[in-house]
Amino acid sequence: MPARPREKLWVVREGDGKTVAEIVARAGESERAIADGRVFVGKKRAARGDERVKPGDAVRIGAARPAGAVERAPKIEILLRDSGLVACAKPAGLPTVPDPSGAAHSLVALVAREIGAKIDDLRVTSRLDRDVSGVVFFALDAAAEERLRTARVEGRYQRRYIALASTTTPLGDEGVWDAPIGRARDPRLRAARGAEAKEARTCWRTIARANAGSLAVAMLAVDPMTGRTHQIRIHASDAGAPLLGDRDYGGQTRIVLPTGRILAVPRIGLHAARVIVPGERGPVEARAPVPGELAELWSALGGASAA
Repeated sequence: MPARPREKLWVVREGDGKTVAEIVARAGESERAIADGRVFVGKKRAARGDERVKPGDAVRIGAARPAGAVERAPKIEILLRDSGLVACAKPAGLPTVPDPSGAAHSLVALVAREIGAKIDDLRVTSRLDRDVSGVVFFALDAAAEERLRTARVEGRYQRRYIALASTTTPLGDEGVWDAPIGRARDPRLRAARGAEAKEARTCWRTIARANAGSLAVAMLAVDPMTGRTHQIRIHASDAGAPLLGDRDYGGQTRIVLPTGRILAVPRIGLHAARVIVPGERGPVEARAPVPGELAELWSALGGASAA
């Protein structure tokens, strides 16, 4: 099997060119990479080829999808549209916002297409990790965006997640995880009590338990009170209850059942089931049912439906 193309990095030098298009050409890529949303100058996505660059700028060009590859965009369920807001149910495996491989397959692009809007019309107010599912809200105007930003600061942005965890350390019925979260050695990740750690608080409650042979698992209702990157995933792992499928933080991605069947866990066992935010006339609530693949996983592990 041929090696998968890698992202290219070009640090601009004197004489390389003064525009994004010139640098892309020097890197041996087509201007199509810009239209695909695969070009970044620093952390900012390049929207046009005539955008200016200067010596020292880092230009990243994401790998193109393999020729002939066919990707069927999933249909996104719109949960509500009210008070300048739109809420949808994000499937696992989809980035909330464009990533280096392009923009067209991101949740924000698919929601914009679904409601007949432009990507730039949707203002990102929250994100779910690629392998996490559930409710995501977007604001459609500046007033709604500011209302949600204020709600986050004031603790009025309410979220309820359902999580599946392997309990290597016995968990009680409920509690609070409050380890501060900071930077990890890997810049893509975060760590409990890491560098430049900030306050983080997660309330949790055990709603069901199961045993798959020697593996004890729990279904948790989780309410993050702060919004640190990867907060629930880190807190669960730090408490000895890493989420199933979360390879970054110690979660199991392959489980051997007592029958000898090998169960693959291709996504993170975390789902944003309910989000409540302030609307123009009062609270606005969106709910997303637990997706089939998580319900099937729980059942395969011997779990019964939670009340």
